[in-house]
Amino acid sequence: MDPTRDNPLLRFTAFWWGLIAFLVFAALLAAIWMFQRDEPQSLEDAAAKVRYERKAMLDAEQAAILDPAAIEAAIPRVAAEIAAATPAAVVRPDQVVPGSETSKRLAEAPAADFSAVDAAPATDEPIDPAVMEIGKVQFMVCAACHGQEGQGGPIAPPLAGSEWVTGPVSNLIRIQLRGLEGPITVAGKEYNFPAGMAAMAYQTDEQIAAVLTYVRNSFGNQAPAVKPAQVAALRDEVGKPMLKQADLVKP
Repeated sequence: MDPTRDNPLLRFTAFWWGLIAFLVFAALLAAIWMFQRDEPQSLEDAAAKVRYERKAMLDAEQAAILDPAAIEAAIPRVAAEIAAATPAAVVRPDQVVPGSETSKRLAEAPAADFSAVDAAPATDEPIDPAVMEIGKVQFMVCAACHGQEGQGGPIAPPLAGSEWVTGPVSNLIRIQLRGLEGPITVAGKEYNFPAGMAAMAYQTDEQIAAVLTYVRNSFGNQAPAVKPAQVAALRDEVGKPMLKQADLVKP
């Protein structure tokens, strides 16, 4: 055995040299980490940075256009006008609660003239490709139940080959505005789903006309386009109870 290995002085010296080397190495790593590390940034931090930059830009533009003194002077006048304003009741048929008195009153209202809508011209007009594109986008919501190809599904009947789709246009518009419940027979087969189709009255006349035009001219269907004016003529249907097959015009 080497006698130097049992020398306490050598062991003590080796220990301190090792400790010093370790501390130097740790100090170097710490220096590298402190001076070269990137500041951690979450997605929220990144989004906030953009918001703060835009806010600063808007504040600067607003300060250049609006006089702060004029804003301060206008606050009392605007506050007085708001305090003196009288609230006005606004009837939104698309927000009527089913079964409510308003819903019952709408249901008892005279029906619109469906024959005038169904007899509207434009049977020979070519289908506008732009309208079809808009309708295709709107149909993405419908496809969740009716299928991407209009083949139907577990909770909605098929649109492909449906006599209701290519039949009187008032049927489709009213279903879009009021919804549909209960059994319905499509191409000789009866469909009866637990939940009916919800109304889509939140869409504009143009959007409804476009999606119905798309459905009437896709999946093998072919029928005249639906016009926004036809949808507007039946807007009084909004808020009424869901339709049943017996309420529809026979195709």
